[in-house]
Amino acid sequence: MQTDLIFWIGFNVFVLLMLALDLGVFNRKAHEITIKEALIWTGVWIILAMCFNGLIYYWQGEVKALEFLAGYVIEKALSVDNIFVFVLIFSYFKTPTIHQHKILFWGIIGALIMRAAFIFAGVALLEKFHWTIYVFGAILIYTGYKMLTQKEKVIEPEKNPLIKIIRKIIPVTSEYHGGDFFMKQNGKLFATPLFLVLILIEVTDLIFAADSIPAILAITQDHFIVYTSNVFAILGLRSLYFALAGMIDKFRYLSKGLALILVFVGLKMLLVDFYKVPIQIALLVIIVILIVSIVTSLKSSKKL
Repeated sequence: MQTDLIFWIGFNVFVLLMLALDLGVFNRKAHEITIKEALIWTGVWIILAMCFNGLIYYWQGEVKALEFLAGYVIEKALSVDNIFVFVLIFSYFKTPTIHQHKILFWGIIGALIMRAAFIFAGVALLEKFHWTIYVFGAILIYTGYKMLTQKEKVIEPEKNPLIKIIRKIIPVTSEYHGGDFFMKQNGKLFATPLFLVLILIEVTDLIFAADSIPAILAITQDHFIVYTSNVFAILGLRSLYFALAGMIDKFRYLSKGLALILVFVGLKMLLVDFYKVPIQIALLVIIVILIVSIVTSLKSSKKL
Protein backbone atom coordinates (compact mmCIF):
# COMPACT_ATOMS: atom_id res chain seq x y z
CA MET A 1 0.00 0.00 0.00
CA GLN A 2 2.86 2.35 0.82
CA THR A 3 4.49 1.63 -2.54
CA ASP A 4 1.18 2.33 -4.29
CA LEU A 5 0.84 5.66 -2.49
CA ILE A 6 4.40 6.64 -3.41
CA PHE A 7 3.68 5.95 -7.10
CA TRP A 8 0.44 7.96 -7.00
CA ILE A 9 2.19 10.92 -5.38
CA GLY A 10 5.24 10.65 -7.62
CA PHE A 11 3.19 10.51 -10.81
CA ASN A 12 1.04 13.52 -9.90
CA VAL A 13 4.11 15.52 -8.87
CA PHE A 14 5.59 14.68 -12.29
CA VAL A 15 2.40 15.89 -14.03
CA LEU A 16 2.35 19.16 -12.07
CA LEU A 17 6.05 19.70 -12.80
CA MET A 18 5.54 19.19 -16.55
CA LEU A 19 2.56 21.55 -16.60
CA ALA A 20 4.57 24.18 -14.68
CA LEU A 21 7.46 23.85 -17.14
CA ASP A 22 5.03 24.11 -20.05
CA LEU A 23 3.34 27.29 -18.83
CA GLY A 24 6.20 28.94 -16.98
CA VAL A 25 9.21 28.10 -19.16
CA PHE A 26 8.56 26.72 -22.64
CA ASN A 27 5.41 28.75 -23.36
CA ARG A 28 5.80 31.70 -21.03
CA LYS A 29 5.21 34.03 -23.97
CA ALA A 30 2.30 33.44 -26.33
CA HIS A 31 3.51 32.37 -29.77
CA GLU A 32 2.36 30.38 -32.77
CA ILE A 33 3.33 26.73 -32.43
CA THR A 34 5.17 25.53 -35.53
CA ILE A 35 4.67 22.04 -36.95
CA LYS A 36 8.32 21.26 -36.16
CA GLU A 37 7.90 22.28 -32.51
CA ALA A 38 4.63 20.33 -32.28
CA LEU A 39 6.20 17.19 -33.75
CA ILE A 40 9.14 17.41 -31.34
CA TRP A 41 6.82 17.70 -28.33
CA THR A 42 4.58 14.94 -29.65
CA GLY A 43 7.66 12.72 -29.80
CA VAL A 44 8.71 13.78 -26.29
CA TRP A 45 5.33 12.84 -24.82
CA ILE A 46 5.28 9.49 -26.60
CA ILE A 47 8.81 8.69 -25.39
CA LEU A 48 7.88 9.67 -21.82
CA ALA A 49 4.79 7.44 -22.00
CA MET A 50 6.87 4.49 -23.26
CA CYS A 51 9.47 5.05 -20.53
CA PHE A 52 6.68 5.01 -17.98
CA ASN A 53 5.37 1.84 -19.62
CA GLY A 54 8.79 0.31 -19.04
CA LEU A 55 8.55 1.33 -15.40
CA ILE A 56 5.15 -0.39 -15.15
CA TYR A 57 6.69 -3.52 -16.68
CA TYR A 58 9.53 -3.50 -14.14
CA TRP A 59 7.16 -2.75 -11.24
CA GLN A 60 4.06 -4.84 -12.00
CA GLY A 61 4.96 -7.18 -14.84
CA GLU A 62 4.04 -7.85 -18.47
CA VAL A 63 0.24 -7.96 -18.16
CA LYS A 64 -0.03 -4.56 -16.47
CA ALA A 65 2.45 -3.09 -18.96
CA LEU A 66 0.35 -4.37 -21.88
CA GLU A 67 -2.80 -3.00 -20.23
CA PHE A 68 -1.17 0.42 -19.94
CA LEU A 69 -0.01 0.27 -23.58
CA ALA A 70 -3.47 -0.78 -24.83
CA GLY A 71 -5.13 1.93 -22.76
CA TYR A 72 -2.67 4.55 -23.97
CA VAL A 73 -3.12 3.56 -27.63
CA ILE A 74 -6.93 3.70 -27.30
CA GLU A 75 -6.89 7.09 -25.56
CA LYS A 76 -4.31 8.49 -27.99
CA ALA A 77 -6.34 7.33 -30.98
CA LEU A 78 -9.61 8.66 -29.59
CA SER A 79 -7.96 12.00 -28.84
CA VAL A 80 -7.51 12.46 -32.60
CA ASP A 81 -11.31 12.62 -32.84
CA ASN A 82 -11.14 15.49 -30.32
CA ILE A 83 -8.78 17.25 -32.70
CA PHE A 84 -11.37 17.13 -35.51
CA VAL A 85 -13.79 19.01 -33.24
CA PHE A 86 -11.13 21.42 -31.92
CA VAL A 87 -10.34 22.46 -35.50
CA LEU A 88 -14.02 23.15 -36.16
CA ILE A 89 -14.44 25.17 -32.95
CA PHE A 90 -11.35 27.29 -33.56
CA SER A 91 -12.41 27.85 -37.18
CA TYR A 92 -15.96 28.83 -36.22
CA PHE A 93 -14.79 31.43 -33.70
CA LYS A 94 -11.78 32.47 -35.85
CA THR A 95 -9.54 31.97 -32.81
CA PRO A 96 -6.07 33.45 -33.45
CA THR A 97 -3.46 30.71 -33.65
CA ILE A 98 -1.29 32.51 -31.11
CA HIS A 99 -3.96 31.99 -28.42
CA GLN A 100 -4.93 28.40 -29.24
CA HIS A 101 -2.16 26.93 -27.07
CA LYS A 102 -3.47 28.84 -24.03
CA ILE A 103 -6.98 27.54 -24.66
CA LEU A 104 -5.76 23.95 -24.95
CA PHE A 105 -3.55 24.28 -21.87
CA TRP A 106 -6.42 25.34 -19.60
CA GLY A 107 -8.72 22.93 -21.39
CA ILE A 108 -6.39 20.08 -20.52
CA ILE A 109 -6.28 21.16 -16.86
CA GLY A 110 -10.06 20.81 -16.78
CA ALA A 111 -9.87 17.55 -18.72
CA LEU A 112 -7.47 16.03 -16.18
CA ILE A 113 -9.86 16.84 -13.33
CA MET A 114 -12.92 15.54 -15.20
CA ARG A 115 -11.18 12.37 -16.37
CA ALA A 116 -10.02 11.57 -12.82
CA ALA A 117 -13.61 11.92 -11.58
CA PHE A 118 -14.94 9.75 -14.42
CA ILE A 119 -12.30 7.08 -13.84
CA PHE A 120 -12.86 6.67 -10.10
CA ALA A 121 -16.64 6.79 -10.53
CA GLY A 122 -16.52 4.24 -13.37
CA VAL A 123 -14.27 1.81 -11.52
CA ALA A 124 -16.39 2.15 -8.36
CA LEU A 125 -19.53 1.34 -10.35
CA LEU A 126 -17.96 -1.73 -11.93
CA GLU A 127 -16.68 -2.97 -8.57
CA LYS A 128 -20.01 -2.49 -6.77
CA PHE A 129 -22.44 -3.24 -9.60
CA HIS A 130 -20.90 -5.73 -12.02
CA TRP A 131 -23.89 -5.52 -14.36
CA THR A 132 -22.90 -1.94 -15.29
CA ILE A 133 -20.17 -3.45 -17.47
CA TYR A 134 -22.96 -4.48 -19.87
CA VAL A 135 -24.30 -0.90 -19.86
CA PHE A 136 -20.83 0.46 -20.67
CA GLY A 137 -20.40 -2.14 -23.39
CA ALA A 138 -23.77 -1.28 -24.97
CA ILE A 139 -22.92 2.46 -24.86
CA LEU A 140 -19.63 1.85 -26.66
CA ILE A 141 -21.25 -0.28 -29.37
CA TYR A 142 -23.98 2.33 -29.89
CA THR A 143 -21.41 5.14 -30.02
CA GLY A 144 -19.32 3.18 -32.52
CA TYR A 145 -22.41 2.58 -34.67
CA LYS A 146 -23.26 6.30 -34.61
CA MET A 147 -19.70 7.19 -35.62
CA LEU A 148 -19.82 4.71 -38.51
CA THR A 149 -23.10 6.07 -39.84
CA GLN A 150 -22.82 9.78 -39.06
CA LYS A 151 -22.18 12.34 -41.76
CA GLU A 152 -19.58 15.11 -41.62
CA LYS A 153 -19.27 16.80 -38.22
CA VAL A 154 -20.97 20.20 -37.95
CA ILE A 155 -20.36 22.64 -35.10
CA GLU A 156 -23.13 25.11 -34.20
CA PRO A 157 -21.95 26.73 -30.92
CA GLU A 158 -24.72 29.32 -30.88
CA LYS A 159 -27.26 26.49 -30.49
CA ASN A 160 -25.36 25.05 -27.50
CA PRO A 161 -27.55 25.49 -24.36
CA LEU A 162 -24.52 26.20 -22.17
CA ILE A 163 -23.34 29.00 -24.47
CA LYS A 164 -26.85 30.50 -24.41
CA ILE A 165 -26.85 30.42 -20.60
CA ILE A 166 -23.42 32.08 -20.41
CA ARG A 167 -24.55 34.85 -22.77
CA LYS A 168 -27.54 35.49 -20.51
CA ILE A 169 -25.39 35.64 -17.37
CA ILE A 170 -22.57 37.79 -18.73
CA PRO A 171 -22.31 39.89 -21.91
CA VAL A 172 -19.76 38.71 -24.47
CA THR A 173 -17.63 41.02 -26.61
CA SER A 174 -17.72 40.59 -30.38
CA GLU A 175 -13.95 40.75 -30.70
CA TYR A 176 -10.93 39.14 -29.02
CA HIS A 177 -8.91 41.20 -26.56
CA GLY A 178 -5.48 39.60 -26.65
CA GLY A 179 -5.34 36.44 -24.57
CA ASP A 180 -7.86 37.64 -21.97
CA PHE A 181 -10.91 35.58 -21.02
CA PHE A 182 -12.59 38.61 -19.40
CA MET A 183 -12.32 42.38 -19.67
CA LYS A 184 -13.95 45.51 -18.27
CA GLN A 185 -15.65 48.20 -20.32
CA ASN A 186 -17.07 51.25 -18.60
CA GLY A 187 -16.82 49.44 -15.28
CA LYS A 188 -18.83 46.46 -16.55
CA LEU A 189 -17.41 42.93 -16.80
CA PHE A 190 -17.50 41.23 -20.20
CA ALA A 191 -16.46 37.76 -21.32
CA THR A 192 -14.49 37.50 -24.55
CA PRO A 193 -14.96 34.94 -27.36
CA LEU A 194 -11.85 33.23 -25.97
CA PHE A 195 -13.85 32.27 -22.86
CA LEU A 196 -16.64 30.77 -24.99
CA VAL A 197 -14.06 28.73 -26.92
CA LEU A 198 -12.60 27.42 -23.64
CA ILE A 199 -16.05 26.37 -22.44
CA LEU A 200 -16.74 24.51 -25.69
CA ILE A 201 -13.37 22.76 -25.53
CA GLU A 202 -14.15 21.61 -21.97
CA VAL A 203 -17.64 20.42 -22.97
CA THR A 204 -16.16 18.56 -25.94
CA ASP A 205 -13.74 16.68 -23.69
CA LEU A 206 -16.55 15.89 -21.25
CA ILE A 207 -18.52 14.31 -24.11
CA PHE A 208 -15.54 12.35 -25.39
CA ALA A 209 -14.68 11.20 -21.85
CA ALA A 210 -18.07 9.50 -21.71
CA ASP A 211 -16.82 7.24 -24.53
CA SER A 212 -13.10 6.97 -23.84
CA ILE A 213 -13.31 6.06 -20.14
CA PRO A 214 -15.62 3.05 -20.70
CA ALA A 215 -13.35 2.06 -23.60
CA ILE A 216 -10.28 1.79 -21.39
CA LEU A 217 -12.31 0.16 -18.59
CA ALA A 218 -12.89 -2.64 -21.09
CA ILE A 219 -9.11 -3.22 -20.97
CA THR A 220 -8.52 -2.88 -17.23
CA GLN A 221 -10.17 -1.62 -14.04
CA ASP A 222 -6.86 -0.88 -12.34
CA HIS A 223 -7.22 2.74 -11.14
CA PHE A 224 -3.55 3.55 -11.59
CA ILE A 225 -3.27 2.09 -15.10
CA VAL A 226 -6.47 3.74 -16.30
CA TYR A 227 -5.53 7.10 -14.79
CA THR A 228 -1.92 7.24 -15.96
CA SER A 229 -2.64 6.09 -19.52
CA ASN A 230 -5.37 8.75 -19.76
CA VAL A 231 -3.13 11.46 -18.37
CA PHE A 232 -0.28 10.71 -20.79
CA ALA A 233 -2.68 10.76 -23.74
CA ILE A 234 -4.19 14.08 -22.60
CA LEU A 235 -0.84 15.74 -21.90
CA GLY A 236 0.26 14.99 -25.45
CA LEU A 237 -3.00 16.24 -26.97
CA ARG A 238 -1.94 19.87 -27.47
CA SER A 239 1.23 19.07 -29.40
CA LEU A 240 -0.66 16.45 -31.40
CA TYR A 241 -3.28 19.07 -32.28
CA PHE A 242 -0.72 21.52 -33.65
CA ALA A 243 1.05 18.69 -35.51
CA LEU A 244 -2.12 17.41 -37.19
CA ALA A 245 -4.46 20.43 -37.40
CA GLY A 246 -3.23 21.46 -40.84
CA MET A 247 -3.62 17.99 -42.35
CA ILE A 248 -6.51 16.53 -40.39
CA ASP A 249 -8.53 16.14 -43.60
CA LYS A 250 -6.05 13.53 -44.80
CA PHE A 251 -7.29 11.13 -42.09
CA ARG A 252 -10.82 10.84 -43.45
CA TYR A 253 -11.22 7.15 -42.52
CA LEU A 254 -9.62 7.37 -39.07
CA SER A 255 -12.95 8.11 -37.39
CA LYS A 256 -14.33 4.89 -38.93
CA GLY A 257 -11.38 2.99 -37.47
CA LEU A 258 -12.04 4.56 -34.07
CA ALA A 259 -15.68 3.52 -34.37
CA LEU A 260 -14.64 -0.09 -35.00
CA ILE A 261 -12.35 0.04 -31.96
CA LEU A 262 -15.25 1.23 -29.79
CA VAL A 263 -17.45 -1.58 -31.12
CA PHE A 264 -14.67 -4.11 -30.45
CA VAL A 265 -14.07 -3.02 -26.85
CA GLY A 266 -17.83 -2.82 -26.32
CA LEU A 267 -18.20 -6.43 -27.43
CA LYS A 268 -15.24 -7.32 -25.21
CA MET A 269 -17.18 -5.92 -22.25
CA LEU A 270 -20.38 -7.74 -23.14
CA LEU A 271 -18.54 -11.06 -23.43
CA VAL A 272 -16.43 -10.66 -20.29
CA ASP A 273 -18.40 -13.24 -18.28
CA PHE A 274 -18.30 -15.77 -21.13
CA TYR A 275 -14.89 -15.22 -22.69
CA LYS A 276 -12.13 -12.90 -21.56
CA VAL A 277 -10.19 -11.66 -24.58
CA PRO A 278 -6.44 -11.85 -23.79
CA ILE A 279 -4.83 -8.43 -23.50
CA GLN A 280 -2.30 -9.40 -26.21
CA ILE A 281 -5.12 -10.12 -28.68
CA ALA A 282 -7.02 -6.95 -27.74
CA LEU A 283 -3.91 -4.80 -28.23
CA LEU A 284 -3.16 -6.45 -31.59
CA VAL A 285 -6.72 -5.89 -32.87
CA ILE A 286 -6.64 -2.22 -31.82
CA ILE A 287 -3.28 -1.58 -33.49
CA VAL A 288 -4.27 -3.37 -36.72
CA ILE A 289 -7.51 -1.37 -36.99
CA LEU A 290 -5.60 1.89 -36.46
CA ILE A 291 -2.91 1.04 -39.03
CA VAL A 292 -5.45 -0.03 -41.66
CA SER A 293 -7.59 3.11 -41.17
CA ILE A 294 -4.55 5.43 -41.30
CA VAL A 295 -3.02 3.75 -44.38
CA THR A 296 -6.40 3.73 -46.16
CA SER A 297 -6.88 7.42 -45.34
CA LEU A 298 -3.45 8.42 -46.64
CA LYS A 299 -3.89 6.40 -49.85
CA SER A 300 -7.29 7.94 -50.40
CA SER A 301 -5.99 11.49 -49.87
CA LYS A 302 -3.26 10.98 -52.51
CA LYS A 303 -5.88 10.06 -55.12
CA LEU A 304 -7.84 13.28 -54.53
